[in-house]
Amino acid sequence: MNMLVVDDEADIANMLAEFFRMEGYEVSVAHDGPSALAAASSGPTPDIMLLDVNMPGMDGFEVCRRVRKHVSCPIIFLTARVEDMDQLDGFAAGADDYVLKPFSLEVLGRRVAAHMAREGRTRDRQSDGAVRFFGEMTIDYAQRIVEVHGAGGNRDSSAGGDSNAVTVDLTKLEFDIIALLSKRPGQVFDRDVIYERVWGWDAAGDPSQVREHIRRIRNKFMSAGIADDPIATVWGVGYKWVAK
Repeated sequence: MNMLVVDDEADIANMLAEFFRMEGYEVSVAHDGPSALAAASSGPTPDIMLLDVNMPGMDGFEVCRRVRKHVSCPIIFLTARVEDMDQLDGFAAGADDYVLKPFSLEVLGRRVAAHMAREGRTRDRQSDGAVRFFGEMTIDYAQRIVEVHGAGGNRDSSAGGDSNAVTVDLTKLEFDIIALLSKRPGQVFDRDVIYERVWGWDAAGDPSQVREHIRRIRNKFMSAGIADDPIATVWGVGYKWVAK
């Protein structure tokens, strides 16, 4: 069973990791929101998450909202916040449980085991394992959706969702190009290879079409609020994905 522990206090994160490894879990650790998203998308799909609320930059509520759209595992908040509204915000963000600090490791272990054993929890593992997070961008390969978070203004976290998320309107070919490049960040693909992989080896066209489709993708990304172009041109060769 894979567990993702997210806490900006290294001592707490390491203590939890050591305890649950002794309980038989494979544990990954992250210390901030962006690292948590990276671990959830590039590492093993978590079977359960322990998630701190108070973290600099991206708090646990936002991490939970981003992850919950694509991962169905139990998410347990670990926090010193005690107000009822904080707990309501946590559940609205998609959390399954809320544990207040300080807590007993043994009791937490029992609660984790209870969540893992709960009957009726189902997962679409294809969808869970087919999502990657690049900064403010989320790519869901199973649903064929590219979403930009926080575009056009501030998030309304009190509403329990990302009110400024923008779904990029892409054609089939445009999404296929994005999927090809983003699944292999840093790898350079020349235009002929992109054309063969996306259009098909027997397509009756011209690889120069790739350039026009890349131009359209870039314009759509810019319109959606993506400031840094995730697709880099390697002059004389082709293109590569550079977003992190």
